[in-house]
Amino acid sequence: MQISEESLDQLFLKARTANGFTDQPVEAALLRKVYDIAKMGPTSMNTQPTRYVFLTTPAARERLVPALSPGNVDKTRIAPVTVIVATDTRFHEFMPQVWHRPGAKENFESNPALATGTADRNSTLGGAYFIIAARALGLACGPMSGVDLAKVNAEFFPDGRWQANFLINLGYGDDSKLFDRNPRLSFEQACRVL
Repeated sequence: MQISEESLDQLFLKARTANGFTDQPVEAALLRKVYDIAKMGPTSMNTQPTRYVFLTTPAARERLVPALSPGNVDKTRIAPVTVIVATDTRFHEFMPQVWHRPGAKENFESNPALATGTADRNSTLGGAYFIIAARALGLACGPMSGVDLAKVNAEFFPDGRWQANFLINLGYGDDSKLFDRNPRLSFEQACRVL
């Protein structure tokens, strides 16, 4: 069953990257609901390597400032929540819980290149699912890669198990801060049908 045009607009066609937010708080219960929807998105072998750290206070977000590109500082300071989308480098420890066949954990443990590629790719998918789930629940998202991830890792993940992938500012959008929409590539530029 196809979703409504209104839903497509909310998720994709009229949704925009938020550059400013109102001061309306985002409740912890809503963050949990976004996660509970996003976790249902498919990952290869149900690996689910994405981890989320919700920075909900000004003091917590201020810890990010030394790692941010200058253009991301002000909007991160005013966002009600900043999400560190991270990758669990030892996601495979959960494979007996999340995968229906034995041996998956050992397969990843014995093949570090496979584990790293799987974790990186599927963690990014998890972050994208999170954005769609947040939009579906009425939140505005400002994903950012203008950040020194090594600094984020040193500050928030000193043990090295989790590794920052990208950031998302999250809240209720201030439409007066939106930039004009940039062009998208055409089907002919971006796609091949063989």
